[in-house]
Parts: sequence; C-alpha cells; structure tokens
Amino acid sequence: MSKVSLIITIYKNEENIMPFYEEFQKNIAPAILKEGDDYEIIMINDDSPDNSWGVMKQVAAMDSKIKLLRLSRNFGAIAATFTGLTYATGDCITGKACDLQEPSELTLQMYREWKKGEKVLFAVREARSDGFFNDLASNIYYWIMRNMVVHSMPKGGFDCYMIDKHVKDQIVEMNDKNSNIALQLMWLGFHPKKVYYVRQKREIGKSSWTLAKKIKLFMDSIIGFSYVPIRFMTGTGVLFLIFSIIFTLKVLWARLNNLIPVQGYATLVIITLFSAGMIMFTLGILGEYIWRTMEASRNRPLSVVQDAIGFGSKDLGEGAR
Repeated sequence: MSKVSLIITIYKNEENIMPFYEEFQKNIAPAILKEGDDYEIIMINDDSPDNSWGVMKQVAAMDSKIKLLRLSRNFGAIAATFTGLTYATGDCITGKACDLQEPSELTLQMYREWKKGEKVLFAVREARSDGFFNDLASNIYYWIMRNMVVHSMPKGGFDCYMIDKHVKDQIVEMNDKNSNIALQLMWLGFHPKKVYYVRQKREIGKSSWTLAKKIKLFMDSIIGFSYVPIRFMTGTGVLFLIFSIIFTLKVLWARLNNLIPVQGYATLVIITLFSAGMIMFTLGILGEYIWRTMEASRNRPLSVVQDAIGFGSKDLGEGAR
C-alpha cells in the first residue's frame, strides 16, 4: 500500500479551507482509497493573520489523516512548502492550492501517472483566468525563465507538481536558501512528465501573492539558477574597457595635435557620473550574490514550526499538550 502526501500552504485563506476539504473528500480521497492506497494532508499555516488556524483545527478534528503545522512567523510560501516536504511521509508528494484553482482531476491524473512509474510530474498551465495583468506578468516571468535560466521550462510554467519520495529526499537534502522549488526540480532532472490543465479563476477571497513576493521570487530564481547577471557584469566591463581605450586614444591624439579646448567640464561630469552609475549597478548585482552566500553560510532553518498536530512523537506546541 502506498501513501500520497498532499501539502497545502495557507495564508489568509480561512474561507477556502472547508470547501477545499469537502472537494478533496468528494473527488480525490475516494479514488486514492479505491486503489488500496492511503493519504495524508499536511496543512501549513504560514502565520496567517486571520482565523485560518482555527478552521484548520476544526477540519483536523474531522479527519485523523490531516496534520497541521503552524510557523512561528510568515516565512513565505516556498519555505512553508519546504517545511511540509520535511514532514511528509508519503511515497509520493504533491501540493495543491487551497484556492481551488487547480481541478481535482489534475491531482488524480498525476497520481495515476506516478502509479505507472513516473518520478516527477509537472502540471503545466495551458491557459489561466487570473486577469490580464496577472496573466501578462506570469507570461513575462516564464519567458525570462525559459530564455535565461532553464531552457526546458514549459511555456505556460508550472506551480503544481507531484514527486516520488526519492526526489523529495533530494530536495530536502539540498536545503537551498532563497530558492525556487520548481527550478530545483528541473535542475534535478528525472525526466519529468508534463500534465496539462487550465487554471481556473479564483472564486473565494483574494490572492495574497503580492508584487513584492513576485519580485523576490524572480530575483531568487534568476540569481540562484542563472549566470546571466554575472555574465552581464562581465560583458558590461568589457564594453567599458573597449570604450575607455578608444576614448583614451582619441584624447591622446587630440592632445598631441593641440585640439583639446578649455571646455570639457560637461563631458567629464557626464562620463564620471555614468561610470559611477554602472559601477554601483554592478556592485548591487554582486551584492545579491554575496548576501545569498552569507545566508547559506549561516545555515539557518528555512522556517520554524511553532505548533505541530497529528505527527505523533513530532507534535509540538498545541499538538503536544
């Protein structure tokens, strides 16, 4: 008998928790149990300011297969997902958004493919209904990822996946800081299989995926998995070196021929400011790498669990009372 671990990260989603559980019990759980397999649902509360934790405990009281984690502060969705991976005990692991934008059939389709022997499955979006600007931002992000970071990135991108326990162990062992689990999976390989679906419009509540979080994900992705910024710095340095040599030869020729006028203050200021700006810009990129190196050297955990309920000997806080 195999076990499926379903990881759910929750932040400002109290209205979606019960509908999500009802849909899971109606469409997903019966199919898994019919195959003679078992499941567990690991819900991670990323220090949500609403009543999500209270609703999570209500749902857990209804089903002993539900396990709860509450983080000590808001660490972000990726860190929360990684925490769920460390607690997952299933033979295959998948994540599902609590906002019900991924259809239940998608989870079952990946589950059936895993039963056939697939180790990694990506749920690739054929289309989405998140609004014009969100769709545009997503398309631009994945275009950059596909052309500058991972050339095998699916055109529509993916957030949802199902992985074998062995692959999960590799992700946990990597323990990357400021990273992107989706890109980590692509880096690992295992010949992922793509499963296509249409992302539905969110019906309840609003997304907490803010612009600041999107920018951080972009920075973590391109700096953590691409040499493009470093190569950009190198290329810029080469261009400025060539320009400086040409300009130096020109000034030297003009000086030897007494063609340098007294005027030149504006030119000097412009060159100085432009050069200083480029230096500051490249130092900023270099600083991003240095900061990430420092973060990794600290060896801090990606998140801290405050309460754990349903994990037996691993229970903490409210779960250990």
